[in-house]
Amino acid sequence: MLEDFIHFVQKENLFQPDQKILIAVSGGIDSIVLSKLFSLAKFNFGIAHVNFSLRGEESLADEVFVKKFAKTFKVPYHTICFDTNAFAAQEKISTQMAARILRYQWFEEIRVKEGYDFIATGHHLLDSAETMLINLVRGTGIAGFHGIPIKSGNLIRPLSFASQDDIFDFVVSHKLAWREDSSNGSTKYQRNFIRHEIMPKFQELNANFEQSLASTSQKIKGIEAWMQAELQAFVDDFCTSDTTGNTTITIPPTSPKITVILTELLLRYHFNSTSIEAILKADKVGAIFESPSHILNIDRGQWIVSLKSQADFKPIVISEDDEVIQLGTQELHIFIEERTADWKAITDPNVACLDADTLDFPLEIRKVQDGDWFCPLGMNQKKLISDFLTDKKVPLAIKKNTQILLSKGSVAWILGQRIDNRNKVTDKTELVAVFELKDLKTTI
Repeated sequence: MLEDFIHFVQKENLFQPDQKILIAVSGGIDSIVLSKLFSLAKFNFGIAHVNFSLRGEESLADEVFVKKFAKTFKVPYHTICFDTNAFAAQEKISTQMAARILRYQWFEEIRVKEGYDFIATGHHLLDSAETMLINLVRGTGIAGFHGIPIKSGNLIRPLSFASQDDIFDFVVSHKLAWREDSSNGSTKYQRNFIRHEIMPKFQELNANFEQSLASTSQKIKGIEAWMQAELQAFVDDFCTSDTTGNTTITIPPTSPKITVILTELLLRYHFNSTSIEAILKADKVGAIFESPSHILNIDRGQWIVSLKSQADFKPIVISEDDEVIQLGTQELHIFIEERTADWKAITDPNVACLDADTLDFPLEIRKVQDGDWFCPLGMNQKKLISDFLTDKKVPLAIKKNTQILLSKGSVAWILGQRIDNRNKVTDKTELVAVFELKDLKTTI
């Protein structure tokens, strides 16, 4: 499979051997195989993992697994934790769509920040076939009928040539371990329903159904490539972007061709068919439309599109140089002090005094999620934070918004509640990291 993989990369001109690739690794079999192939081929790569906080301790275990896996290759490792359910609820979209938008926006942020040339995912033949059927159900345009593109902008799919059997054979021959997502068996998700209920029926009619769809996909790609070339020419002529990330689209006179191009362009910004129809008809200056990822403002003869911030669904990062972090209506003040002979810990629950040597910056602050645990001060055994807060009779509204301070993924402090016993100040502590929550002053 290694030779087939290298040949496919070269044939499709996915990237050059000296380029740096960011691999999206969930811990599942496909991304594990892709990472191993990159390593065997001696390509330059890093690994990125997203914890979507959807499966409690299982999600946390996936994160730990991928981190250890990345260490075996001695490559850069990037990770983030999203409050996916909150984002899906706010934008009124499915959990799967929310996860897709969050992860790809973050992958692109890491790609730009860390100097990666492309983002690689582990999609293979079966994934592409399933996507074609899903898009048929959704009623997408021509682009939907080529399945998952092998290369699209900064995204590449180097396993697009491989079947499920190829992947399983590779795993067995290299004795690779992977994490199985328990939700993969649930047919309540559209892709799983297609995979477990629909695909077997088609395969009864045609044993080579996957390959047949792949062949159809190749034929459609020529038409789609022409459309993308037209779209790119439109972008070059009528779209400009500024340093703040806003894109201004100058709208030319309406024609059937322009309507098709604008529709394809709006799909890139995650607008659905209903919104696209309304945007194309809108003529009121100042009208605003929102997709889960972007805001579009109708101006005189042009559209202004801006990227929405996903900051509310990401952890807050604290560097060693930070002294004050704003947390809604509060500020977190941070300072380091020496532990002297007469030093005494502050007992206020809004102040955490931690052994600085037990912390590994950058630290993170995020809302507590199902499966989070810590070792409460005075205890040497772990306890679910949800149970701890219940025992303390913390009201549900406050419980849901409780935030935690993390070091290397481990909880060091439940803000306003209790520190972790592993981070407490002891007789051996030399430097104390003090974190103090203060209410913002309000003026009338």
